[in-house]
Amino acid sequence: MAEQNFVDYVKINCRSGSGGAGSAHFMRDRTNAQGGPDGGDGGRGGHIILRGNRNIWTLLTLKYRKHVKAGHGGNGSKSNSHGADGDDIILEVPLGTVAKDPETKEVLFEITNDQEQRILVAGGRGGLGNSHFKSSTNQTPRYAQPGEDGEEFWFILELKVLADVGLVGFPNAGKSTFLSVVTAAKPKIANYPFTTLTPNLGIVQYRDGRSFVIADIPGIIEDAHQGKGLGHRFLRHIERNATLLFMVPCDTEDIKKEYSILLHELAAYNPDLLDKPRVLAITKSDMMDEELKSLIAEEVPTGVPYLFISSVAQQGINELKDLLWETVNQTEE
Repeated sequence: MAEQNFVDYVKINCRSGSGGAGSAHFMRDRTNAQGGPDGGDGGRGGHIILRGNRNIWTLLTLKYRKHVKAGHGGNGSKSNSHGADGDDIILEVPLGTVAKDPETKEVLFEITNDQEQRILVAGGRGGLGNSHFKSSTNQTPRYAQPGEDGEEFWFILELKVLADVGLVGFPNAGKSTFLSVVTAAKPKIANYPFTTLTPNLGIVQYRDGRSFVIADIPGIIEDAHQGKGLGHRFLRHIERNATLLFMVPCDTEDIKKEYSILLHELAAYNPDLLDKPRVLAITKSDMMDEELKSLIAEEVPTGVPYLFISSVAQQGINELKDLLWETVNQTEE
């Protein structure tokens, strides 16, 4: 996915349609000059609706659509004819889209299922026609209800990438190279920090036709939870990953310290992230012999399963896929 086409944040103004007015009509024809009230109800105003679409991966279609307006309801008419409902506006969004109040930052709802629909702004109700107000003491009501006005609000829509496994690591930890080896994804790879500027998704083909999805998240730096580097832009994507794969290069000065910094950044952003299953991959290990691996293994943090891998030399890749598959499926049980 081209970087300029990946949009994971938009702010839009939504205005629902007003309801149609009820009719104050009385039945009149050539055989009945003084018929009773027969005014119909007004139609409902159009809703603004979000609908999940599993075939969409970005909020790009909404980037340049700052104002969204639904149709107004039609007025009621004679013979108890109901006014037409206003046209709804349905906005197709990717799974993992979160709707927020821009002032309070309150999460209103999240779209997680294909074809799931949620009303973002409800249309105004149509007014009641005069036939509703007829009674034994008021047989000729000459009034009807006006329709309710539509409502207008600003919303923030954020995308949290849905994936089975999220890659977590400092810039240049080998995440994009790993993704390109185990999936058909073609992320941008270069020997400088922040090569990855947007999440990349890839499908790992496992045994017997089974598969799982990996998300390559832009690299973390210290104090990312405070907005440094790419900050909150990528940390929210990690929230939607079932399992976290930490990737630390073997030539790192202190593997345990780097792992601790990564954990701290996740905890500072959202402590719930520490509840997710974790796997550690020590990358770029093709230049190490077994003796050196044994020495490095003594520095590995306790309590997390780990493997030595090399994406370039294809070492440890199948073992890591087995471990990830096992971890992901334990999470789903």
